Order: sequence, then C-alpha cells, then structure tokens
Amino acid sequence: MVNITAADVNKLRQMSGAGMMDCKKALQETEGDFDKAIDYLRKKGQKVAAKRADRDANEGIVLAKAAHDHSYAGLIMVNCETDFVGKTDDFKKFAHDLLDLCINARPAGTDAIIGLNLGEHTVEEKLNEMLGKTGEKIQIAHYESMEAPFVSAYNHHGNRLATIIGMSNKDVKGIAEIAHELAMQVAAMNPVAVDKDDVSQATIDREIEIGKEQARQEGKPEEMLEKIATGKLAKFFKDNTLLNQDFVRDTKKTVRQYISEKDKDLKVSGFKRLMLGA
Repeated sequence: MVNITAADVNKLRQMSGAGMMDCKKALQETEGDFDKAIDYLRKKGQKVAAKRADRDANEGIVLAKAAHDHSYAGLIMVNCETDFVGKTDDFKKFAHDLLDLCINARPAGTDAIIGLNLGEHTVEEKLNEMLGKTGEKIQIAHYESMEAPFVSAYNHHGNRLATIIGMSNKDVKGIAEIAHELAMQVAAMNPVAVDKDDVSQATIDREIEIGKEQARQEGKPEEMLEKIATGKLAKFFKDNTLLNQDFVRDTKKTVRQYISEKDKDLKVSGFKRLMLGA
C-alpha cells in the first residue's frame, strides 16, 4: 500500500478544495495518484471544488497579530482568486476571526487549523461556506507563529504584507517601539536571516556559485573566482541579514547598532514575513 502523507493530503485539498478526510480517502483509493484522486472526488460529488481545482488563488489578505501579553504572535495568509473578493467585508472578517482563533488555539501549522471550531462550525466548514458565497476558491495558504519574551506584529497598509518578530527581553525600556521598528525593517528590507551565522549552507553555496559565475562572465581569471565570490558573499550578508542591514530609519547605523544603543544585551529571537504574490 502506498504511504499517504499529511503533505499529500494537504496538496490534494488545495488542488480540489475538498475536505481533509475526503482527500485522504481519495488518495488511499487511488494509491496516491493525484489525477485519479481528483476524478474520484468528482465521482463522489465534489462538483464545485473540482471546478475550482485549476484556478489560482493568489489574491487575498495577510494579517499579523500578537497576543495581549506579547509572548506569542500569529501571521496568516488567506487566499482567494480575485482582488474584488479579497476586499469584501465578509472575507476580511473571516480572515480576522481566523487569526483571532489561531492566537487563542496556537495551532502547529496550516493543517492543524482546519479542524478547529470557529463559532458553531469548523474552519473547514467555514471555508466551504465562503466558497459557496463567493464562487471562488478560498484557502489558508500559510500560517506562521512565534513565541518569545516579547513579540511584535506589523501589518503593512493594504494587508498584502505583514511580519512578526521576537525579542529576547520584555523588560527593556521602550521594547514595544524597538520591536515595532524592527518588524517594519523586516517588512521593508526582506532579510533572509537574523545574522550571517543563521543563513543556510545551501544559500551560501548558491551565492558563492553565482558570484563565481558573475566573475567568470566578467572575464576574471579562474584562480581569482573564489576570492571574488567570497567578497560578493560578504556584500550579500550585509544586504540580506537583519542585524547587518542599514537601519531604514537612520542609514548611518546598522540594525545591530540600533539595538545595541537601546540595550547591549537585547537580541532578536527570530522573525517571519508573508507577502501576497511573493
């Protein structure tokens, strides 16, 4: 028997709009064949969802919110097919209610949200209800969360971009303002990691190879390529790691310097960033 993973079930759910248990059953019955599984769902009466399976749901809303004590924050992206639906009051209320639910329930991820109760119905039932109302494919595309001594959430104007960031100490003077400034920095500058030591080896290897190839195309000697690529990597760290970026509010200092001026022991625990279309 083919091993059907949770990721397989979620993929079919996003493709078809059908319920999690229906998707699991369909994959089991078709030995993991997604095309056959969709046919199976259609035969079982999943007509509306099947018609929406090939539609892209890239519009919608991105929202971030911190718990009252700022020890936890959630970041959610709910997608629909058109900007028109994404701007309706019903859709926005659904997304806000969903995020409030997640802040209270603290689910492990997107898959764990589906079975939660939102009022008198499950989230899955609410998604199907929204699909029926709008005629569009509605899906929870991403859910990120963070726990830290102090967490801040930032929503950019238009609700297409939001961030959350965690700080190591809640008792620092002005911590709310500091965290807010850093959350906006993440939104504006889109760093890949907190510091250079947090960048994955795969990303480093890729940047080295890109740097070598760029130097090679510029006609640089082969024996110089590694040194040139290493220099380009240093520039990559400067531009793409949060603590080493120029602070957007005052480009004469880095983010690391900005934090150190506020409290030399304060650290960034981590951050998350979601953007529609990214």
